Amino acid sequence: MDQLINDFSPGLFIMQTVILIVLIFLMVKFAWKPILNSLNEREEGIQGALDAAEKAKLEMQNLQADNEKLLQEARAEREAMMKEAREIKTKMIADAKEEAKEEGDKIVANAQAAIESEKKSAIAELKQQVASLSLEIAEKVVKHELSDSDKQMKLVNEMLGDAKLN
Repeated sequence: MDQLINDFSPGLFIMQTVILIVLIFLMVKFAWKPILNSLNEREEGIQGALDAAEKAKLEMQNLQADNEKLLQEARAEREAMMKEAREIKTKMIADAKEEAKEEGDKIVANAQAAIESEKKSAIAELKQQVASLSLEIAEKVVKHELSDSDKQMKLVNEMLGDAKLN
């Protein structure tokens, strides 16, 4: 420390002080503003990037919310379409069953009518055949009974006897 005190020169000290002040003045005058401006620009750039990142984050959240909403709407629409398709299927099946039942009922009714018609026709034909056979038998019996005159007289007497009873 003694050596510093012994080597101390007031002129050199003043000169160094003046040079330091001039350097500080020059730094303030020429370098300080650009350095501050550059720091401010950098700070603004960083802040802008942070703001942009925050804005992008909010937009992403909004997009995710919109996507979720659209997805839910699509699911709801799909469910509605599936329900409608099921209802249409059920209605078509019911209509087809009803139509088939009606068609079956018509076929059964037509068949019953045809059967009844055939039955009446068969009964009428049977009656006609029975009547024809009855006439043939009666004719043969009458011819056989009336072939002899004694038998004819006997038949007339029987008929007269029957007529008196009634």
